[in-house]
Amino acid sequence: MIEMTKSKQPKKQRKFWYNAPLHRRAKIMSVQLSPELREKYGFRSIPIARGDSVIIRKGDFKGLEGTVEKVNRKTYRVYISGVNVEKVDGTTIQFPIYYSNLMITKLNLKDKWRKRIIERRQKALVESGGVE
Repeated sequence: MIEMTKSKQPKKQRKFWYNAPLHRRAKIMSVQLSPELREKYGFRSIPIARGDSVIIRKGDFKGLEGTVEKVNRKTYRVYISGVNVEKVDGTTIQFPIYYSNLMITKLNLKDKWRKRIIERRQKALVESGGVE
């Protein structure tokens, strides 16, 4: 987990949250892994990326599973395939889901940077004696 700020004051915590640059927001938007993935890789969470399969854990769409189509770091929201709402005028739009309400069930490993993150984390766990 990244250190947000050294202050314990909620006011300063919120200020960091709202004023965080996009590269920090990417790391803040880490999503919990499913128990199977947690067992396989040896860590609890990873920043969410397009192409991940997720399950929604809270809210109106609880239990729905889909793939991540878009990650909006500016608003801390994720757009998932199949999560749509109908507007009053009859058009359907994708409904944004807050990242902490999700759990990753399958990782998108097509990205070489994502693979490096996973390898680096696993290596650190082995060196620290966490997982053999």
